[in-house]
Amino acid sequence: MTLQHRRLSTNCAVRVSPICLGTMNFGPATEEPDSWAIMDRALDAGVNFFDTANVYGRAFWTREPTGHAGLTEEIIGRWLAQGGRRERIVLATKVYGDMRTVTDEPDRASGLSARRIILDCEDSLRRLQTDYIDLYQMHHTDRDCPVDEVLEAFHTLKRQGKIVYMGSSNFAGWDIARYAERARQLGSPGLVTEQSVYSLQNRAIESELVPACRHYGIAILPYSPLAGGLLAGVRAGADSGKTARRATRTNDHADQVARYEAFCKDLGAAPATVALAWVLHNPVVAAPIIGPRTMEQFTSTLAATELKLDAQALAALDDIWPGPGEAPKNYAW
Repeated sequence: MTLQHRRLSTNCAVRVSPICLGTMNFGPATEEPDSWAIMDRALDAGVNFFDTANVYGRAFWTREPTGHAGLTEEIIGRWLAQGGRRERIVLATKVYGDMRTVTDEPDRASGLSARRIILDCEDSLRRLQTDYIDLYQMHHTDRDCPVDEVLEAFHTLKRQGKIVYMGSSNFAGWDIARYAERARQLGSPGLVTEQSVYSLQNRAIESELVPACRHYGIAILPYSPLAGGLLAGVRAGADSGKTARRATRTNDHADQVARYEAFCKDLGAAPATVALAWVLHNPVVAAPIIGPRTMEQFTSTLAATELKLDAQALAALDDIWPGPGEAPKNYAW
């Protein structure tokens, strides 16, 4: 299998694999040797796009959190330190989340102050054992912080050679617009990507975020493209690692899941493969982010890059998992 790499977005020329390796499980759910093995396998398979965040390393989904913020970046950093890897990957990380488990400074709580961005970038570089970050992303919007302050901090890092591109995550459509327009007014580089939750089951961003990103040439990096395991074949016993919550969500969507899995069976493709292929069919999407806990989970995702869904299949999936439509036509004339 040969992956067909693509431009990250129309706003930049770097080419990435159509699958992005998400690393949130590395540390709290996947031991370091297994994490290294998955990254090695990804690189061998042609996956050159890796995503992490400064806060990753805590097991957010457990009643008693384990690990610590920064652990995942540390694991990746030790993997990179073996040599021969850094130049082969497009490395993305994020800033915003509460890092006070690492430092008690008040300004290291969640947010995007210029000081916070600069300091957290230095910390991520140290943990990742690299001199630069290819894609530095705001993990969330901070509406208490002026856009100019955020842009200036990112552009300072860019001028220093510490970051290459700027991205966002969990933005609304109007956040995309205000950042893009202000960057244009300042004559400075703006966003190249937006990372957002997106799947067949959760299509909310199609209303306003997708059109906004399309207009400004910003690519979408969907996270949770399997809807927390709901689209991964849960009726057949697929393990998402979040069994109780998965069971509740499956019950809430029992009829749709049954129809979906029957459709996948008739198509002759695994439900997870279909779900990822559907996300990939959207031209605004650069690469869905998959977050495997095991080697088997990673390997199973690669088939999605070869599955092409025709118009009939897409229409059938729309019937099972209808989207909201684009604003304002979805709520006004």
